[in-house]
Amino acid sequence: MSVQAKNIVILISGTGSNMAAIVRAAERGQWARRHHAQVAAVISNKADAAGLGFAKEHGIATVVVDHKAFDTREAFDTALAADIDRHQPSLVVLSGFMRILTPGFVAHYADRLINIHPSLLPAFTGLNTHQRAIDAGCRFAGCTVHRVTSELDHGEYLDQAVVPVLPNDTAATLAARVLTQEHLIYPRAVERLIAG
Repeated sequence: MSVQAKNIVILISGTGSNMAAIVRAAERGQWARRHHAQVAAVISNKADAAGLGFAKEHGIATVVVDHKAFDTREAFDTALAADIDRHQPSLVVLSGFMRILTPGFVAHYADRLINIHPSLLPAFTGLNTHQRAIDAGCRFAGCTVHRVTSELDHGEYLDQAVVPVLPNDTAATLAARVLTQEHLIYPRAVERLIAG
């Protein structure tokens, strides 16, 4: 009897560096053999998202669902969900996907939708996290992998990494240091979920 593959669908809006880290981890860690899991598709809301090229190079199906083609957020989310569902995902991974998702979309993927946020949640939900951490005088910053709920950046925490905030840090230097940790913990959290 063949085992049903666990499909991972990753949503991106730009370079998709976390998507690339997950794809590389899946290849290196032989997720297909060990967990019957694969990155089945990469979907972007922007046709020029650089990450689509990386996905194609790695033999992964790519889809563009341009949010500008829809009159409402709900209409976009319905079309997006239709494309995601074609791949029967066990997990939907947000990787720099710069759209706020509707409650209906989030509910549709309950317990299968995860995100990474560039702060140590619950601190600094939303945007401009690195500058806000510096402005608040934080000695540490970091990133959090969490389940997505209808409340922004509030789902169950699945993994976190801590980095120091250095005296001369700018938002850009802190962001770069946090990103190196994102590339470690996001694939780790995804693998943990698909390994079950």
